[in-house]
Amino acid sequence: MKMNINYLTLLSRILLLSLLWWSLTDGEPGSWLVGVPVVLFAAFVSVRMLPAMSWSLSGIFLFSLFFLWHSLRGGIDVAQRALHPGMPISPAMHDFRFRLPAGPPRILMANVVNLLPGTLSAEVGEDCLKIHVLDDTGTFAAELRILEQQVASVLNIELFEEASGSC
Repeated sequence: MKMNINYLTLLSRILLLSLLWWSLTDGEPGSWLVGVPVVLFAAFVSVRMLPAMSWSLSGIFLFSLFFLWHSLRGGIDVAQRALHPGMPISPAMHDFRFRLPAGPPRILMANVVNLLPGTLSAEVGEDCLKIHVLDDTGTFAAELRILEQQVASVLNIELFEEASGSC
């Protein structure tokens, strides 16, 4: 059994996981007795299970701004709906067809959808994401397309062409 390991990816994950371990243990030197084997094992497993991906620093910066803005906006929107009974609530389920490739890009998007005002990921399918919306009359579909483009920018990937048909 031949193992193809990208050693640069392995080293970067060891460094990242070491930093995470150090921060979680408040830099306690005695924690490295357990930390070194855990970090090495986790890095090795992550390289075997999750291939290296390209990241865009400008995409990460823009996504961070997008993330912060929509988190704030989503919290305010839901609070207003809870405190003001006159706010429109028209819940519905919708299917959203992915243009992202399968795997981590779709998982990232499904998790971030929960930040958009009044949206919640309900189920991740093979090519579609089932989404619960609080207000069926809103602009959620356009915001989902923007989010999908943001995720593609962070990961330096191209979106697939819009597929026809239902989910």
